[in-house]
Amino acid sequence: MKKIIKVALIIVLAVIIAGGAGFYIWAQATYKPSEELFKLIGEENIRHENDWIVFDPGAVKKAGIIIYPGAKVEPEAYSYLGGRLAENGYLVLVPEMRLNFSILEGNKADELIEHYPEIERWYIGGHSLGGVSAATYAFNHADQIDGVILLGSYPSSGSDFSDSTMPMLSIYAEKDGLTTPGKIEKTRHLLSDGADLYGIEGGNHAQFGMYGPQKGDNHASIPPQRQQDLIVKEILRWLEARS
Repeated sequence: MKKIIKVALIIVLAVIIAGGAGFYIWAQATYKPSEELFKLIGEENIRHENDWIVFDPGAVKKAGIIIYPGAKVEPEAYSYLGGRLAENGYLVLVPEMRLNFSILEGNKADELIEHYPEIERWYIGGHSLGGVSAATYAFNHADQIDGVILLGSYPSSGSDFSDSTMPMLSIYAEKDGLTTPGKIEKTRHLLSDGADLYGIEGGNHAQFGMYGPQKGDNHASIPPQRQQDLIVKEILRWLEARS
């Protein structure tokens, strides 16, 4: 009997190790920033500080914006968004996440906020799974966060903002094959009262960043830069309305 139990434990351990190794290998197959992004913003303009990317507007900073990357997406893929928002006076931080999954470091924003004590207003957002993690952080740290920006994303059922006054902006895309417009509508009740929703005609899931096609997504009918510019324009409109 003891021998059977020992063999069973060895088998279970082997399965756990194999599963963990498989997940690690899968997680390392990341979505990298596209060549188009580097041509638009210049790789030399992507500045790393500690374990995040920073886009600094200079001496005068209107507010800080933290963007959690989507699952398996390298943070550099959001450099066009970060750069354009910084040009308009916002400090933008895109953190690296353990194994490229924000759910493993959902409280990463703590470190970033602490590092910039001069910033009085903070907004947090994210793309896809990164948006889920960002919403969870905002839900649990409502006293520190001034608003939530969801990019092809929505809160989890455990982060129900329906009774909250938290300002929220949800940007979704018509041809998103992962966070479909249908999913956005089904989870709309989780947003705060008065949340802003903005749909991008012809946009898809992958073009919330700039990293090329993504498995399971639909083909966009607008170019990546066009979708990025629409995102920036809407975020700026929403932010300026709060200032």
